[in-house]
Amino acid sequence: MKKALYISILLLASLTTPVLAQEGPIFPKGKKSPNVHHVGNVWLTELNAPDSVFAYGTSVAIFDPGARLDWHSHPGGQILIITEGIGYYQEKGKPKQIVKRGEVVKCQPGVEHWHGATPESGVTYIATSPSQKGKTIWLHKVTDEEYKK
Repeated sequence: MKKALYISILLLASLTTPVLAQEGPIFPKGKKSPNVHHVGNVWLTELNAPDSVFAYGTSVAIFDPGARLDWHSHPGGQILIITEGIGYYQEKGKPKQIVKRGEVVKCQPGVEHWHGATPESGVTYIATSPSQKGKTIWLHKVTDEEYKK
């Protein structure tokens, strides 16, 4: 009797408890970006275009292992929220950092930097930046030496 009651309670709890961890990505993979300002495969999905009320654009970027953006800067800065995988972030003149799921990276306004995936792991992040300050300023490619260093 106790065993049947226990099983019934567990079954009922499993039917009424909300699912906390969903399988699969939160956002769609998006459109594959042409290799103009990066190396490797990168997919972008715009979540929110800036408008007259909310001046921040928000996108999701998904990088295959080894993919990386060119050196660039953001006049108004940028915030990256790492949602999956392991990646790199490096500011000009500073050592490369490893970034992981759950971390937040603040790309300071006007600071030259690059970010991307590690050779072994892809990385996904949500990026947001203020549009009223200006668009991304693309510089030069991250060399293989810089990437592997």
